[in-house]
Amino acid sequence: MTKQRVVILGSTGSIGRSTLEVIAALPEQFEVAGLAAGINWQLLAEQARQFRPEAVSLVADQPGRSLCDVLPAGCGLFTGTDSAAELVRKVQADIVVNAIVGVAGLKATLEAVRRAKRVAIANKEPLVVAGPLILAEAARHGTEITPIDSEHSALFQAMLGGSKDEILKVYLTASGGPFRQWTRERMDQATVEQALAHPTWQMGRKITVDSATMMNKALEIVEACRLFGLRTEQVLVLVHPESVIHSIVQFRDGSFLAQLSSPDMRVPISYALTYPKRLAGPAKILDVYALRQLNFEPPDIERFPAIELGYEVVRTGGTSGAVVNASNEVAVDAFLNGQIPFGKIVPTVRQVLQRHMIGSADSLASLLEADNWARRQTAALLGVCCRAGRAV
Repeated sequence: MTKQRVVILGSTGSIGRSTLEVIAALPEQFEVAGLAAGINWQLLAEQARQFRPEAVSLVADQPGRSLCDVLPAGCGLFTGTDSAAELVRKVQADIVVNAIVGVAGLKATLEAVRRAKRVAIANKEPLVVAGPLILAEAARHGTEITPIDSEHSALFQAMLGGSKDEILKVYLTASGGPFRQWTRERMDQATVEQALAHPTWQMGRKITVDSATMMNKALEIVEACRLFGLRTEQVLVLVHPESVIHSIVQFRDGSFLAQLSSPDMRVPISYALTYPKRLAGPAKILDVYALRQLNFEPPDIERFPAIELGYEVVRTGGTSGAVVNASNEVAVDAFLNGQIPFGKIVPTVRQVLQRHMIGSADSLASLLEADNWARRQTAALLGVCCRAGRAV
């Protein structure tokens, strides 16, 4: 059996580490061809010594010499802002996993799409920021895009139960985050520690805050509409605090198909890597006998207004997704650094979107220009330093 060669963008993050656990559990099927990280060169070095990739990349230039000294013999090294894209260009791979948080990794993802590799997308931002461009390039080059995000992996699986024209609605489930039962006034003054105390999932800091504001559902609405060609009225959000059902597809004959599994990202990662097969991986198996009650409720839009931004981005199109994503990144970063209260994140993003003159999304340059504009506007509104976009 020929092993599938995998490049992991964002190998030192939570999804990247989980992907490596899946690969380690399936050594006959996969081998690591390349690893890309941002600044955590020590962990990148450990991963390189364990998995022996052909090459690694690091965005940060400064630790490059130290990293080079501890890499295994024969392992190449690329550094700098375009290093991930260079890794994708230079290393032969069958699958590229994009596990980089935020807009970072967009160039490398496009590079993988244009080289007709299977692209497994773990984060929402590529399709939110550049969905039409990525999907057009994928169609042009015959590239297969497989979602890793748990909700979209669940949709991908449940939608196999019928044709697209037989789908009436889809439901993206949401845990509700740590503030599901909090009042709006209490939420507005939530601390960083409280926002990061997710009741179900163990995730990175940025995405955990997005879960607390439910901005993650806004981004998922956009991703679902673009990836599966759905209309906004077909995509609904359903709060399900147990996080066992990850998405539901409703067909026009009255049938509902749902995907259930433990809240363990190694389940959708395994499926994305092994599709169309299903192989036993390292994820915890759901104990159905332990399920005593599953709860569902509609989201409270008054307390979680971020959800409406997702529908607005789909309806507006153009550069709106790039603006919402970039503004949210800056606002979340400011909150995590103690510069703004929790309650200021979503209103700031909406204000920036309202100021934006929607442009065309037909080129990476126009999307990155909108991204940088939104970052500057958000920083100015919040009175914080503007951090440039990190699209690599």
